[in-house]
Amino acid sequence: MRVGVSQRRIRAFFHRICAAALSAADPAKAIRRFVRREGTSLRVGQRVYDLQRHPRVVAVGAGKASARMAWALERVLGNRLDAGLVVVKYGHAAPTDKIEIMEAGHPVPDRAGERAASKLLTLVGGLTSNDLLIVILSGGASSLLPAPVPGLSLADKQTATQLLLASGATIQETNAVRKHLSAIKGGRLAAATQARVISLILSDVIGDDLAAIGSGPTAPDPTTYDEACAILRCYDIWNAMPTPVRRHLSAGAAGRVAETPKPGSPVFRRVQNLIIGNNRAAVEAAARAVKTTGITSAILTTTLTGEAREAAKVFGSIAREIVSDDRPFRRPYCLIAGGELTVTVRGGGRGGRCQEFALASALEIAGLPNVWLAGFATDGTDGPTEAAGAVADGRTVLRAARVGLDAARALRDNDAYPFFQKLNAHIVTGPTGTNVNDLYVLVCV
Repeated sequence: MRVGVSQRRIRAFFHRICAAALSAADPAKAIRRFVRREGTSLRVGQRVYDLQRHPRVVAVGAGKASARMAWALERVLGNRLDAGLVVVKYGHAAPTDKIEIMEAGHPVPDRAGERAASKLLTLVGGLTSNDLLIVILSGGASSLLPAPVPGLSLADKQTATQLLLASGATIQETNAVRKHLSAIKGGRLAAATQARVISLILSDVIGDDLAAIGSGPTAPDPTTYDEACAILRCYDIWNAMPTPVRRHLSAGAAGRVAETPKPGSPVFRRVQNLIIGNNRAAVEAAARAVKTTGITSAILTTTLTGEAREAAKVFGSIAREIVSDDRPFRRPYCLIAGGELTVTVRGGGRGGRCQEFALASALEIAGLPNVWLAGFATDGTDGPTEAAGAVADGRTVLRAARVGLDAARALRDNDAYPFFQKLNAHIVTGPTGTNVNDLYVLVCV
């Protein structure tokens, strides 16, 4: 396979990998695996609920995959579902019967999200201790449910989110701050209702940390106001934050504002949090799909983090070693990693973490024959673009130069999207209905 590898063949190869990963991360399949109704009993994981004891069953939620989760949940519950409300990113809606789907902004929250969050809080606040509330969560919920605490405006939260996204802060650090600016996040949704709560969670967080997925609206929050302040100072964005944000966080750190519900709080005695899907399942399915092509594959990690361009250096060095010495692996070989990289934005370009990884990889593997590196976001949207990711090979930099593109300059400007658009090297899936982080793939043949 080393000689004459066609673009059509490599595209088909990456298509197979992506399709396998998405099938394994299908939220509807996950709902059906973990939630079953048997007459008047509802089995959720290992727990069984007697529906006769719950006069009302209501479903709420948010996230890029939550519409498809809602669709599947309706089919499991049938006539026992009374009502619901789910908030999704624009373009990620799905047809439902009883659960209202509202669309809102992501990754920066908007007015539509604020209205949806207010409506959701009103709905759950009207439930009694006899009712059953099913919360469906997936990645993106943090941005889609902006409910500013008193004293903060949506504009304040928008500015805070934009500064955090551009700072290079991890998703856990970003959410630690956002939880302390919200009436929903950090366990506050569970505290806002008297109902018994079941949370069905599709994880987009490395390690499946319940407190971090969607900023943990139904999970105990171990972070504090002190930590939120420290994160903003660590990334040198404290002074850039709106005055109401700094005032609120400072008041919380001084004990003048109530903390988020912590581990051990009685609120969580009536809450079941259940992970129903994650990145590991998607990566393992991708590795199995590679083996069907006759290429040896291995999983490097499902906890990949750090700067996208730094990760590209590691993958690039592995590629060079394989090509020069068949070490640490002999060709043909495919190495797969899962996780979520970050981008510290210094330029004014357009792109996302997966495209930036691919662009940085293009520079690392320039000149290497029959080597490809790709980054792919399982939700189908990498950053504020319609591309899911991009594929680079040893000739990408040369092809770019021939059409007037400078790969190094594009990387400096964080401008990966137009770079790969002109080379027709994007991975485009459209909204996938799921969200379990990213896949990063090295192929040497």
